[in-house]
Amino acid sequence: MFFSNLKSNQPRNQQQQKQNGEWLAGSFKPENFIPGLVVGFIFGLLLDLSKRHGNHLPKKSFSSSKHQQQLSVSSSGGQELKMVLVVRQDLKMKSGKIASQCAHAATGMYAELMQSDRSLLRRWEQCGQPKIVVTCRNQQEMNKLKETAESIGLPTFVVADAGRTQVLAGSKTVLAVGPGPKSSVDSVTGRLALL
Repeated sequence: MFFSNLKSNQPRNQQQQKQNGEWLAGSFKPENFIPGLVVGFIFGLLLDLSKRHGNHLPKKSFSSSKHQQQLSVSSSGGQELKMVLVVRQDLKMKSGKIASQCAHAATGMYAELMQSDRSLLRRWEQCGQPKIVVTCRNQQEMNKLKETAESIGLPTFVVADAGRTQVLAGSKTVLAVGPGPKSSVDSVTGRLALL
């Protein structure tokens, strides 16, 4: 009995497989391939564009124009790029706090450049993402450094602390200058002492 059911199902299964095969063969005709390829390409492009516009970070307003920034950085040619992290000394942060604030500054700048200038980010990555940590006296000196950096087209990022541990909420703890051409970054931060 079991074998008789098996035999009666075999022709139906074979017929169904044959129909599926014919449908599949019909859908892979040359006249269907090019339109399908075009539709797939457009769909992929739209998905990619929606990802870029869906991840909005707050836009950073540089005091210098984007064009000036690109001129300054693109003129680096084969120069090495670097980032300098400027830590305020008047806040008396402990070493662990300084390390986490520097990490915030570097990752914050990275996230901004992912949105605004990926080519600069790629060139900095190719240099090994050099980062130097220096100190400044206070908020006023940090503000001056930020203004100077932006005036020559260098990107900047300032970390404002959440205030959960050692410093007051909103305290500006670390300034990231660059990445940018080593000579340009050094013209802003070169006189500062290493941490």
